[in-house]
Amino acid sequence: MEELGTPVLDNHLHLDPEHGRGLDAVRDFARLGGTHLLVVNKPSWLLGVEPESGADFRPVFETTREVVREANEILPGRAWPVLGVHPGLVSRLVDDRGYSPAEARELMCAGLDCAAEYVRAGDALALKSGRPHYDVTEAVWDASNDVMRHAFELGADLDCAVQLHTEAAEDLTEVAEWAEERGLPAHRVVKHYAGGTLAGPTPSVMSEKDRLRTAADADEPFLMETDFVDDPDRPGAVLGPKTVPRRVRWLLDQGCDEAVERAHVETPARVYDIDTRETLSR
Repeated sequence: MEELGTPVLDNHLHLDPEHGRGLDAVRDFARLGGTHLLVVNKPSWLLGVEPESGADFRPVFETTREVVREANEILPGRAWPVLGVHPGLVSRLVDDRGYSPAEARELMCAGLDCAAEYVRAGDALALKSGRPHYDVTEAVWDASNDVMRHAFELGADLDCAVQLHTEAAEDLTEVAEWAEERGLPAHRVVKHYAGGTLAGPTPSVMSEKDRLRTAADADEPFLMETDFVDDPDRPGAVLGPKTVPRRVRWLLDQGCDEAVERAHVETPARVYDIDTRETLSR
C-alpha cells in the first residue's frame, strides 16, 4: 500500500457491491494511498427501486450504509455515506411514470426527508440533491429548484452539508444565496463534478489535471472527486477509484503541497466538520 504522507479523500463516488466492483474499488483506492471516501447512494432506479413514497428510498440508503460499513474495514481512514435523491429522478417520474411536476416534487422531497433521518441519527454525513443538467420544461425546472431548496432547509436544520448535482457552471451564486436564505452557509453547499473555479458553493473538482491545476492556482477551498459510477455496463464512465490518489501524488510532485492540504484536510473540516487526520487509524 502506497503512503502519500497526507489524508486522501475522494469526495464523491458510488459503490455498488451487488452489480459493480464494490469493495474491490475501495481496495484499489486504498492500495494507491487513498484514505477517506464520501460514498453517495446510486440513483434509486439503478438499484431497481421505483419509489412511490419517501420510505421507498430506504433500501437505496441502506445499501450505501452497508457498503460504507464494509469499506471502513479496508480504509486506513474511513468512509461516510452521503444520502439523497438524484435530480434526474424527476424526469423518470414525469416522462415515464406520468407524475405531474408537482407530484414529482413532493415525492422527491419526501425522499430527502427520509435521507435526513439518517443524518439526524448520525448514520450519514450529508445530503445530496440538485437539479437536472439537461434541458427540461419550465415546470420541471421550477419543481427541481423547489426540491433543492428543500434540501437546503434540511441541511440548515441538521447543520450538515448538501452535495449538488447540477448543470455545468462557473457561477452558482444564486443557488448559494438560496441556501443562505434558509440558514445553510454557502460553503456547506458542494457542487459535485465542478471545474477548477466556482462562484458560490464549494467546488468538488473532477480529478482531471487541468481542472486541478486551476483549482490549485486559485488558492480557494476545494475538494477532489472521481464520480466513479461502479457500473459494469459503463466501465470507462467518469474516473476510476485510483484517480484521486494518483492525482494527489501528481500535485505533490508539482509542488502543490498547500493545495493538497486544502483539498484533503482544511476543506473537509470546513464543509463537513470531519477531521481526516484524526480519523487515520494506521
